[in-house]
Amino acid sequence: MLHYVELNKSRHDRWMKKGELLPETIDIIKTIRKPLTWILITEPWCGDAAHSVPFILKMAEQSRTVNLELRLRDSEGSEIERYLTNGAKAIPLLIVRNEFGEDLFTWGPRPDEARLLRQRLTEHGSDPDTVKITLQKWYNLDQGRTLQKELTERLQEYVMK
Repeated sequence: MLHYVELNKSRHDRWMKKGELLPETIDIIKTIRKPLTWILITEPWCGDAAHSVPFILKMAEQSRTVNLELRLRDSEGSEIERYLTNGAKAIPLLIVRNEFGEDLFTWGPRPDEARLLRQRLTEHGSDPDTVKITLQKWYNLDQGRTLQKELTERLQEYVMK
């Protein structure tokens, strides 16, 4: 797993340095007035996390009312068992809670477009390396835009209530 951790650190650092938030993402985050807790369950070996976590971190940094908590999936108390994806402990997983500790929504483990791409590749019998490389290319071309749009839509629902 060390190889994956090193590779993902490089990807994470690149997005932290070069990744940009969309103006509409910044706008919606700045309109959040009530406290929110974002619980981000992840692991350093997770390829999807290397491309998503930096943008979630950047989003949380834009708000004074968002409290971001990072939790490792494989640590005690990560809550991942309550949020399985098709029976799996899929990460990264973002849980957004209101000021009363109630779940507003969850997001993860990857943007819908990437999820559908992976699903199509798997259904067509692509080998694991092809799936990884294709998803890597997708993430690089997307540059975090789809993740931001999905989270912006979900946050918009909350803000408009």
